[in-house]
Amino acid sequence: MSLYGFITTGLLIVTKVPVEGPMPSRVLLPTVKPLHTALLVFLLLALTTWSGCSPAEPDSRSVYGKGGRRYGGVFNYNEAGSVRGLFPLGITQLSSYRSAAQVYEGLVRIDGTDLSVKPALASSWDVDPTGTIYTFRMRQGVRFHDDACFENGSGREMTAEDVLYCFTELCTPGPANQLAWLLQDLVVGAGARINAAMAGTALPPVQGFEVLPDGRFRITLNSPAANFMQVLAHQGCWIYPREMVAHYGDEMIWHPVGTGPFVARSVKVGNAIVLERNIAYWDVDEHGNALPFLDGVRVTFEQDRSKEWDAFESGTLTYYAEPDRSALTALAARGSAQPSVLSAAGLSVQFYGFSRFHLPFTDRRVRQAFSLAIDRRALVDSLLGDLALPAQRGMVPPGFSDYPYDSVPLLRYDPDRGKQLLQEAGYNSGAELPTVYLQVSNDGPAYVRVASAVQVMLERNLGVQTVVSVLPAEQHFVRVERAQAQFWREGWVADHPDPENFLALFYGRNAPSDTTEPSFLNSTRYRNQEFDRLFQAAQSTIEPEERMRLLAHCERILMEDAVVLPLYHERMVRVLQPWVRDLPINGMDFLQLRSAWFDRQDR
Repeated sequence: MSLYGFITTGLLIVTKVPVEGPMPSRVLLPTVKPLHTALLVFLLLALTTWSGCSPAEPDSRSVYGKGGRRYGGVFNYNEAGSVRGLFPLGITQLSSYRSAAQVYEGLVRIDGTDLSVKPALASSWDVDPTGTIYTFRMRQGVRFHDDACFENGSGREMTAEDVLYCFTELCTPGPANQLAWLLQDLVVGAGARINAAMAGTALPPVQGFEVLPDGRFRITLNSPAANFMQVLAHQGCWIYPREMVAHYGDEMIWHPVGTGPFVARSVKVGNAIVLERNIAYWDVDEHGNALPFLDGVRVTFEQDRSKEWDAFESGTLTYYAEPDRSALTALAARGSAQPSVLSAAGLSVQFYGFSRFHLPFTDRRVRQAFSLAIDRRALVDSLLGDLALPAQRGMVPPGFSDYPYDSVPLLRYDPDRGKQLLQEAGYNSGAELPTVYLQVSNDGPAYVRVASAVQVMLERNLGVQTVVSVLPAEQHFVRVERAQAQFWREGWVADHPDPENFLALFYGRNAPSDTTEPSFLNSTRYRNQEFDRLFQAAQSTIEPEERMRLLAHCERILMEDAVVLPLYHERMVRVLQPWVRDLPINGMDFLQLRSAWFDRQDR
């Protein structure tokens, strides 16, 4: 086995506990006394520095539920990337998503093991024969977390009226809403409301949203949509109370209130986010145990990855994300007492964007030349190894069984053809191009090293003078969103598992027509009539083969226009302490801590 062989084989060190007897009813565990809220928060905040003790270790007061599951413990992890808020409609980064996903829920959720759609706040649903009318039965007895936004601080029951409110807000563009694109072409009347908001005229209700007299919620689509249930699992469709918005105003991004398995008790970005077990959570596991098992979750924000790794090795952190090759080498040298290393092919892509508003990238031939100058295989082999796969065809990562990858031409490495294209564009050599500034963020373990390698390839293969500009993540993304970057790094991890999710980044309606407005999704501000026509056709087609054919055609157009330079598809790798159970890896790399638990026997 190679040095990184334990990644590619997907090794998972987990002890399986057999199910004993018939599935029991919900276990309320009256003997389990949660830590007093104030005490728990005090203890967690007291541990915001990584020294002394090991809060990740299962504690001595935890007890067993049915099926051998164990209650207790605090899950500690670090976010090296920036968190720009925890309000569902403003979440566009995985670093924010991981924390917020423990607090909020939607009508449905994506299963963390196989990425299938599961019921959540909707207990069940029906679809009419036309495939355009979805009727959801709301789960009874689900309550919002206790919070100061409610009268007397006591959370109330969640109803279909809350779904109507949140979905209407989703279709109302504004400074706090970066996800209005999600339903604009799908739901009857969503586009009309979005257009009215953009024009500053009176906002009509979304005709496709309806609360029925019996408390069910109905959604009517413009046409059948094959992936609509996956879209409903998106964070833009999470449910929150209107009281949260009214009470906190702009500060609501730091005061999350949902129905999920954990309650936000302290959010201090740059210091720590502290979540506490929701003792009134509605769900149970397959044995009938009340979820969640963990007492709490604590998120820190150490930017130094070496310090983060030291904290994991000392046992202070429960989880370490995106290990680099040196970390994996250290793990391989351990021999016994290995942590659990989980790996999955990532539904992700790392790419560089070109600004078609800045020279020299106004000319498609220059963009194509840059793509031809990059040896993606050498880039991955020298810097990333088994942690990534070269992006050989485009933006859509491997892993979608029905997608016709072969219909998208290979991205070639051909510097000679690149030089020829520069000459056709009027540059006798790359040295005649203006200096190119490649902007990258500092929040990824390999971003700067990859950029330096790309810089060398461009200068060696084309003669282009390139300067790498490294910025803090927040500053980097603001410049990208406001079209101030010339050539930049960007990444995308699927927020619902479908090729359409990657191509939506280039749909013309997902970029504002006003170039002075920030563009959050379509950061390249790409507009191509044929691409948009095919993308819309794919959205309204339920025949799987035809839908995938249309999406692949979109990708061919995108790659021919060379709007972006795809580099590689990352593998999702996480390292867990050996006592962590039931936290599977998945291609979307999201954490579902609702059913995770600690087995002290492996400590």
